[in-house]
Parts: sequence; structure tokens; C-alpha cells
Amino acid sequence: MRFVDRCRLKVIAGDGGNGAIAFRREKYIPFGGPAGGDGGRGGDVVFVGDGGLSTLLDFTYARTLEADRGEHGMGSDCHGRAGADRVEKLPVGTQIFDAESSELIADVTEHGQRVIVARGGKGGRGNLHFKSPHDRAPRRSEPGEPGEARELRLELKVLADIGLLGFPNAGKSTFVAAVSAARPKIGDYPFTTLTPILGMVEIGGGVRAGGSSFVIADIPGLVPGASEGVGLGIQFLRHVERTRALLHLVTLDAGEGREPLADYRALRKELKKFSPEIAERPEIVVLTKADLTEVREAYPKLKARFAKAKVKLHLISAATGEGMPELVRELAALARKREEPAEQDG
Repeated sequence: MRFVDRCRLKVIAGDGGNGAIAFRREKYIPFGGPAGGDGGRGGDVVFVGDGGLSTLLDFTYARTLEADRGEHGMGSDCHGRAGADRVEKLPVGTQIFDAESSELIADVTEHGQRVIVARGGKGGRGNLHFKSPHDRAPRRSEPGEPGEARELRLELKVLADIGLLGFPNAGKSTFVAAVSAARPKIGDYPFTTLTPILGMVEIGGGVRAGGSSFVIADIPGLVPGASEGVGLGIQFLRHVERTRALLHLVTLDAGEGREPLADYRALRKELKKFSPEIAERPEIVVLTKADLTEVREAYPKLKARFAKAKVKLHLISAATGEGMPELVRELAALARKREEPAEQDG
């Protein structure tokens, strides 16, 4: 399925039905009073969060969403039926903006969360409501109110505890596959990962078994200039906005002429350009591929160089599992630590 995380669309709620002008026409009642029913209310356009969805692809084909209009009122005091709501599911993590003002209408962060984005028009009153001592046979009614119509912009930002960052081929997909049930595409070429991938990491058998868990997001590999749109650019950088902490993966890649500390500094630079607030979040920096001889031999000097920059450098191998249990426990502690203040504030 193609990953789509931004789209625009128009939503149109249903118009209210018109009120009716009618009179009682019964045998032996030659001058029956007014009997016009009210028009039905127009349907709303409603979005509902669905944890099983991961793309906005469907909305790129349905550019306009319309709810049903209300039925018109009828004689014999019969009211028109209300129009059906237009209910659409969208991925949890989607933000809904007014396309013209850029105002945030809603942030869908929970499964089942309902958001009314366009309200249906109110039905008009029939002539029954306009009877008075001075006018016992009113010949007026109200038209239904039009439903709301607006242009929306939808933006999907993945929900995860840990954001996984690194240059292409840093071993991010291999790491996610090693610690979770997620199975991202793995290959030795740039931009293997073309969409954000979420992996659930369980510790001690997971929450049901009395343990704990956290969600890690594999963001497509970044390159210098990503904050300005180079490579996959800010198209995916914004997916780290919701994460509680960051995990930077670096490695030796002589074929590309890159160096781990320079890579780390380049990523930090892009993060600060994109969002200074995200750059201040807790982070862990890891040297991957410890199963390779050249990486293991280079680690002591690299660790010292990172230490001079006041950064602690870990060493792991997703292939052999070296250093993985300790790293996972540290990540879980970071995720829990970031949750505590929010719980206390509530």
C-alpha cells in the first residue's frame, strides 16, 4: 500500500430540509389549521480515529466528502427525516487543519476518537409554528439552513515513544526487525525505508505478562539538507515530532566517505533547523554493526571522540544481539521517564 501522509479535501455537510406549508383537510373540518411539518436536519461530516490504518491514501481519491441533506417537511404534521452523517475513518496520529487559515481543528490521537469537521444545517420550521391569534392560517415556513462547507488539510504524524534516526544504511531497519515484530525492508542501498515503520518492543513478556512495552519509529534515512527538502527531506522529519526520545544510529561507511561523528553532527544540525524543541529531547547515540571487525576495532577511538563532544557512544550488533538487551532497557527507561510528568500533570 502506498504511504500518503498529507492531503487536501473538501467536506460538505448536508443542508437542512425546508419546512412545509400545509393545512388539515378532513371531512367535517372545512377550515383546518396549519399542519406543515419541519424539515430534517442535515447530516454531519465526521472523522473517526482508527488504529488499524496507517496512510491517508483513500482521501487522495475522494477529494470531496458530502453528507446527506435532510428531507423536507410534509403535511399532516410529518417532519422530514434527518440526513445521514458521512463518517470516515482516518489513521490515529492525524492532524486536521483548516486549509485556508491553517487553524488546527483537531488532533486525532486515540482509536475511536470522533471529530465533527462540518455540521449539517438545521431544518426549517413548518407553518404549524407560525400560527397565532392574529393569523390562524399562516402561509409561511422556514427554509432549511445550508450545511457547513470547508477545505481541510490532513497531516499524518506517527505516534511513537522513540524516534530512530540515522543516515541511509546505518542499520535502522535491521535494528527494528531485531527488537520488534515489525519486518521492514532491509537492503544495502540508500533509502531502503521509504515510509515510517512502527515496531512494538516488549520487555518481560509485554504489558499483559506484567512487563512493559514501547513503540519505536524507523524514519527514512536522512541526508544533509533534509530540513530544506533534500533527499526525503521534511516529508518524514515531521514524523519525529511526537516521539518522546531519539535514538541516533551511526556506523562506519567507508564506501560513502563518511565518518560517524560527522554524521551525528550533521543529523543534529538538521534537527535543530527543523525544530529546536525536538533537538532538545533525550537521546541515545549508538554505533551499529559491532559484528564487523573494522567497526569493533574503531570503537575505542570513536568512543573517546564522542566523549570529548560530551556524547556517550554505545556499541551494538543487531545481527548477533551484542549490547541489545542493555540498550532496550535504557530506551524503555527513557520512554517511562517521559510519561511520568504528563501523568502527574493530569
